[in-house]
Amino acid sequence: MTYKSRKIKIEKVESPSIKIDDMVIEIGEVEEDTWDEAMGPTPKPEWMDLRDWDHKLIEKYEPFYSPTCDMCCLCSFGKCDLTHGKKGACGIDSKTQQARMVALECAIGTAAHGAHARHLLEHLIERLGVDYKIDLGMNIAVEAPIYRTIVGSKPETLGDLREGMDYSEKELQHILSSVHTGQEGSYVDFESKALHAGMIDNLVKEIADIAQIVGYDFPKGDPDAPLADIGYGSVDRKKPVVLFIGHNVAPGAEVITYAEVNDKIDKIEVAGLCCTAHDLQRRRDSAKIIGPMSDQIQFIRSGIADVIVVDEQCVRVDILEEAQKVGAPVIASNDKMGLNLPDRTLDNPDEIVDDLATGRAPGVLIWKPEKVGEVAVKLAEKIAPIRAKYKEGSLPSEEEVKNEAARCVSCEKCQRACPVNLHISPTLKEAANGNFAPLAKLREKCIGCIRCESACQRDIKVLSLIEKAAEAKTYSETYKIRIGRGPILDTEIRNVGAPIVFGEIPGIIAFAGCSNYANGAEEVARMAEEFLKRNYIVVVSGCAAMSIAEYKDENGQTLYERYPGTFDAGGLVNTGSCVSNAHIIGAAIKIPAIFARRNLRGNFEEISDYIFNRVGAVGVVWGAMSQKAISIGTGLNRWGIPIIMGPTGTKYRRLYLGRKDKPEKWKLYDAKTGKKVDGEPAPEHLAYAAESMEEAMVMIAKLVMRPNDTTRQVKLAHYIDLHQRYMGTFPDDVHLFVRTEADIPINAKKKILEIIRKKGWKPRKIPDPTLLERMIMKKKEAGK
Repeated sequence: MTYKSRKIKIEKVESPSIKIDDMVIEIGEVEEDTWDEAMGPTPKPEWMDLRDWDHKLIEKYEPFYSPTCDMCCLCSFGKCDLTHGKKGACGIDSKTQQARMVALECAIGTAAHGAHARHLLEHLIERLGVDYKIDLGMNIAVEAPIYRTIVGSKPETLGDLREGMDYSEKELQHILSSVHTGQEGSYVDFESKALHAGMIDNLVKEIADIAQIVGYDFPKGDPDAPLADIGYGSVDRKKPVVLFIGHNVAPGAEVITYAEVNDKIDKIEVAGLCCTAHDLQRRRDSAKIIGPMSDQIQFIRSGIADVIVVDEQCVRVDILEEAQKVGAPVIASNDKMGLNLPDRTLDNPDEIVDDLATGRAPGVLIWKPEKVGEVAVKLAEKIAPIRAKYKEGSLPSEEEVKNEAARCVSCEKCQRACPVNLHISPTLKEAANGNFAPLAKLREKCIGCIRCESACQRDIKVLSLIEKAAEAKTYSETYKIRIGRGPILDTEIRNVGAPIVFGEIPGIIAFAGCSNYANGAEEVARMAEEFLKRNYIVVVSGCAAMSIAEYKDENGQTLYERYPGTFDAGGLVNTGSCVSNAHIIGAAIKIPAIFARRNLRGNFEEISDYIFNRVGAVGVVWGAMSQKAISIGTGLNRWGIPIIMGPTGTKYRRLYLGRKDKPEKWKLYDAKTGKKVDGEPAPEHLAYAAESMEEAMVMIAKLVMRPNDTTRQVKLAHYIDLHQRYMGTFPDDVHLFVRTEADIPINAKKKILEIIRKKGWKPRKIPDPTLLERMIMKKKEAGK
């Protein structure tokens, strides 16, 4: 379905009754359906349309709440104490308040991605036109699986994507309004609205990435996307350096375009932190990724960046203050982050450059990406010589580190404030005596929040001391990452659809999210490596993709150098930035569309039911921090895909936990017979927080199991092996997952049979599983 708008220009018309010169007639949007697939039951679903599906999930996976606050402070009745069964002034109880806050956080995360998508889409339409074609290459016919399933139309031009944005913004407004005092009163329906917000989040991310792929000519699902550099050492500090922080690539893309057109691209360094870095590298592979969001303060304090451009999401809000300490001007580039800077969008570029280079202004707001491109390049060239002393080294000297460290009184306030409980004081004592190694070691787990500095009663700049101690290693090392490839090819889905659904490929593991790691970034790489070696498909995006790159084996190679970028068993697929992780969900949706020939169009429940029962996918959000992380994860949940978070995941207040001790929870329909049959806890949980990397790996292997697994030998073998390796014991629930003797791994068949028979195990048939009553009727109609 496309929405066409046309302008007709009439240069001159004369008649006895009328005279027209240079008249333009604009014809508004006209719906033109070019897609012959039958419309499903829920195109552009409102919350009520999918409420029953949500309730099925919530009944199976009861929300478990872990309040970070027992009060409600959202209206002027408050503060209201909700402990010990007490209610607030509006009648709300603690359980409902927690669900309300989860819905609010999901709405915030979705709004961030949605506003990003709208800004990017409108900018590209302005540049390229409303009728600019969406073309993702010869090997992608299902170009927008999320969009097709939810919106019920097939976008063919950039202008068509506006329909999805209009729908998303309407739904988000309704979700947000329900959080107002005196609206929703049920925790179940608040959870349903959180799931709805998560689904909308998935949709707007797909819109954003499709728009930037076609608008900036990013890779279009290339399994052999090139390897590129990441790390501090990849940046040539001798050149003027323009640093981008955030998620919206538009200003960064325009900097590259301006530099290319004016023959300056090899004379400056374009580098980025967080997801905008991924997309800069997709625009031009010579752009450098510094690292994830947790490296912001460290890199700014290094003094390497000559100009800092911020766009939106996950940017430190004290960025201007930190930049001023190293003489680096800041350019704010859109309406999400104005920083109280003067709007210079309409001013002469050379005047702006002069004001910033001379220090008359610490920063400016320029909301036109093309002007950011010109100003940033000119400014970097002009200010780099002026800032030479900072670029040569703005961190304290070794002697200054010793003197500062000696001021520590070991009050341990820094450790108590540290989110990852780093033992800072003892390392400062060592540094005071000239031993910097323990202090440097802290950098491996530091998440760059500088709460230690805020807590320090002696005002010691702890992070700067850590950076200096680790300088030799940090500033010299480079790593390799595969450039974000974007979508999964239809041809790849045809190759892996059957092995995934039948259980021969054990599963798809998706690592996404922030870098708020409880025990360092290396854990993400080690988990990814474990499952790559076991021939799972590993898909990554965002900060997690960067963290995986910052881990080398004994031969000095990263996982991207050792494993192919194909969506196949043993493949490591980097889709790109946060918005690119929509393609991970898109791949799960393509499996029923391409392999099982299920209609996508406006058919959310059937597709989600298929994924839940047949596609062994698990999302891992190990360093979750932002509201976007919870909206991403909750969106996965609505499609029937479980997520595992790291220890910090409990701070999102809610998990979706199954009860394997309640067999009634696991009943489902056999679509062949129409009867309700016994199932198993597969997947056991929908949203789970693991306390350790070892626990997470065992849980990943368990959560890829699905009711439809034709063979479960491979999945059970990995689950048992990982449990024995990392937990030190044989799992006590294997009998729940063995349906027939054919499921039992051959190398331990005798032992497993002996164990499960003692637990009263009996074989059962493998059903054609569904949670939807209407799928039984559909099967009967097909049989007739």
